[in-house]
Formats: sequence, C-alpha cells, structure tokens
Amino acid sequence: METPWEYRYAYRMKGMKSSVIRELLKLTQKPEMISFAGGLPAPEVFPVQAFQEAASRALSESPEIALQYGTTEGYAPLRELIAARSARYGLKVGAANISITSGSQQALDLLGRLFINRGDRIIVENPTYLGAIQAWNAYGADYLPVPMDEDGMITSELEKALRKGAKFIYVLPNFQNPSGVTLSLKRRQELVELADRYGVPIVEDDPYGQIRFEGEHLPPLSVVDSQYRGENGENYDGNVIYLSTFSKLLAPGLRIAWVVGAETVIRKLVQAKQSADLHTSSFNQVAVYEVSKNNFLDEHVKLIRATYKERRDAMLEAMDELFPSGVTWTRPQGGMFLFVHLPEGMDATEIFKTAVERNVAYVPGAAFHAAGGGENTMRMNFSYSTPDKIREGIARLGTLLKEEIYKK
Repeated sequence: METPWEYRYAYRMKGMKSSVIRELLKLTQKPEMISFAGGLPAPEVFPVQAFQEAASRALSESPEIALQYGTTEGYAPLRELIAARSARYGLKVGAANISITSGSQQALDLLGRLFINRGDRIIVENPTYLGAIQAWNAYGADYLPVPMDEDGMITSELEKALRKGAKFIYVLPNFQNPSGVTLSLKRRQELVELADRYGVPIVEDDPYGQIRFEGEHLPPLSVVDSQYRGENGENYDGNVIYLSTFSKLLAPGLRIAWVVGAETVIRKLVQAKQSADLHTSSFNQVAVYEVSKNNFLDEHVKLIRATYKERRDAMLEAMDELFPSGVTWTRPQGGMFLFVHLPEGMDATEIFKTAVERNVAYVPGAAFHAAGGGENTMRMNFSYSTPDKIREGIARLGTLLKEEIYKK
C-alpha cells in the first residue's frame, strides 16, 4: 500500500510554502546569469585568513570546548563580547540578556514558537522580510501591514493597527529588507512610545545596522526604548527584543546570530531552543569569537562598507542612466538592497520569466507583502555582483523594462 503522505502532515504545514528567494536561487546558478536576486554578501570580503587562523587556535588551544556539546545560551566569551559591543551603542546588557542562535532565521522561528498562537496578529512593515512571514506562517500568524515611506513605517498608520490588537510589532529599522529604507529617529521615538502605550512588544531585526556608508548612525530601538524608560545603570529589561547576526559582518555560512532581550524573555527563548537543536555549533561560535576579538570587526566592517558603497553607487548610476521613465526606486544609505516600483499594471513576476531568459534575475516584490499586493515591485541586491557585472545586468534589465512599458 502506498502511504498517503498528504493526510499525514501536520495542520501547520498548510501554511508553509517554499521560500520564493530560495527557489529563485536555483534558477540563477548558470554562470552566465547576473543575479540581483539573492541576499548574498560579497565573497570577496570574507575574512578567510582570519578564520583559518581562528580555526587553528580553536583546535590547538580549546578543542575540548570547540568540539564538545555547549550550553544552549551560547559560548560565554562570545556573549560577553556582544554585550561589550552593545554598550558602545548605548545599550547596557550582560551575558544573561543574550542568546546565540543558529542564524537570525532560527531566532525568528523561536520567537514564533514563543509568542504566536493561531490567529494572533503581528504588525509588520509593508513590505516586510519574507523570511519572517515564512517562519510565522507555520504558527498560524495573521498580519497587520503598515505602509512605509522614505522615513520608514508611518507611525500614524501604526496606531490604527495597534487599535486592532497585536501580539508584537516586527520592524527592520536600518536599510530594511526589501526596501532599503531606514526608520528616522523621530519615527523610532514615536514607535517606542506607541508600543509602550498599547503594551505591545517590539521585535527589532537589525542585520544591516553596521553597514552604513553614508549619513549618521541612528540608535537601535532597544536604545531608544531604554532611554524612554529612563534605565540608569541597570541591565536592559525593556520592551524590545533585538536580533542581529554575524552573517553580514563575517560570513553567512557560519549561521551565528544573537538575540538581546529582558532576562525573562531570554530564559524562555533558551527553553524553546533546547528542543530545537540543543545549541548552536560550538566550533563556529569559538571561531567567530576568535576572529572578532581584539577589534578585528571594527576594521573589517570598513572594508565591507567601502565595497558595498561602490556597488550601490554602480547600481544607482546605471539605473539613473538605463532604466525607463515611470520606474522609481529607493536610494539606501547602507545595507544590501534597493526596491523598485514599476508603473501600475505591470507584473514583476511575469517579467521575471523573460528576465531569466536574458540572464538577469531579481526577486519579484509581491512575496514581501504579507497581505498581498506589490505585484509591480522588485527587490534588487547590490552587494554580491561586481560593478562591471552590475552595469551589464542593469543594461539587460533596462532594455527589458523599456520593451514591457512600450507594450502598454
């Protein structure tokens, strides 16, 4: 008898779909393809030698730690290093406020496990990060999308969503994925105040905050919240759960990220992680610590910023020259992405099929809209391709967009 697998899957699987981005990456592996689709860091900036040396030290000086089971919370020296770096940005935390996770994607999944019951409403930016939608769909989340402008989430619209009732607010305040937009300081303050007034926590996802190549650094929402609450000298115990990652600062293959929050939240998160994977790779944690100590990160991030700025500039200059009128796009001050709006009535998913035939790829923007819409949008990554490849890819895409617009 053939097993009827469709009737064996858990109910939660009905809300789970393959990641559009992960599936698109399979289509863009041809060597002649110029892909702006993946959220890939530039491999040229991976600190290969530093990791070779760190791995050697880990195996020669502390193999009993690097190759052994570890605590679920994470490698203590790494958590202490993160706490020290957090203090430089104005957030006082200790190791007990920090949990290491196997990438930020695991952190999002654990937060879903921790907070979301079927039918719970989550406030998100519109558009928002596809990986969060994918993680929380498994737990039966509903979404309250809040529109954005050039200053990020529109806080007057946020209050309308808060009145409908929400479990938490999810926001990427710096160089947002997919839009590239940064939440202004005024909006950060308003967001923290509104969240406090309505008693709704904030999940702050900040993978790109240190990759700013122009403009002034803005404080994380966790810092704004700490200042709003008047916390003086005590470890953070506020309303924001902060996520960040070494994927964009060192290398994504390591799958090392972290969560900062009130100790009571971190204890619950650790309980959820214990049943997920026991702990994040000990070897990778030790290696990341060995690479990151002695201020290596401060120097390395300068290389990342310079590289990505050059590539962002190449993309913007090529788009200014080669894209047709009627197409608009964001101009990020950092991060890895920008967002394109096509004229109303155009479908970026349909155009994508022809784009792939012409060996250029992007991510259709509809996937980033939690409640539907966005068919005329696309996400473009500028961090992965070289400036010459970027210009060639934009030329191919610009020609295609002109053809599509002139059809109308």
